[in-house]
Amino acid sequence: MNVIDSIKNEVIKIMDNDPAHDFDHIMRVYANAEKIAKKEKADKKLVLSAALLHDIVSYPKSSKRAKFSSIDSAKKSKIILKKYGFSEKEIIIVSDAIEDHSFSQNKTPETLEGKILQDADRLDALGAIGIARVFGTSGSLNRPFYNINDPFCTERSPDDNLWAVDHFFNKLLKLESLMNTKSGKIEAKKRTRVLKEFLKQLKTEI
Repeated sequence: MNVIDSIKNEVIKIMDNDPAHDFDHIMRVYANAEKIAKKEKADKKLVLSAALLHDIVSYPKSSKRAKFSSIDSAKKSKIILKKYGFSEKEIIIVSDAIEDHSFSQNKTPETLEGKILQDADRLDALGAIGIARVFGTSGSLNRPFYNINDPFCTERSPDDNLWAVDHFFNKLLKLESLMNTKSGKIEAKKRTRVLKEFLKQLKTEI
């Protein structure tokens, strides 16, 4: 068994069943990261390790600690990486990528590996799966689908603590312009089109 498989088995035991940040999410980010890493000629071992470990600590969205999820995931990742013989330099690259990937941290990663992880994670917030995740999270938070008076935030600032559709305007529609890599940008454009089509259709139904 190689080191990536070993880390994967360890992550399976750690992950919770949060519908937006479960092991299925990890594996979708992993697949995105693998594709981007190949095109961008990055260190595959470091990128895939970061993808596997990026959400090993995931506090609920409703928690005050939520914004510290990536920071605590990075800390925990260092222990796991050391166990599997990663060098000090490799551990810094992977843990920094994990710490910086989160949207709430508002950081642009410095390394190529960090940029790829951030892109791979953000792609999973877009497209059909992104829509599914928004409403899966909304169900767990008992958050209504939309503001009945102004569903598409035309006359108010979006507040995704209160309404699911607001999350499109508060975050998801911004992600395409924030992608780091050429291949990430191309895929984000495709997936953002899906979000816009969904909102267009939703407008006709409500």
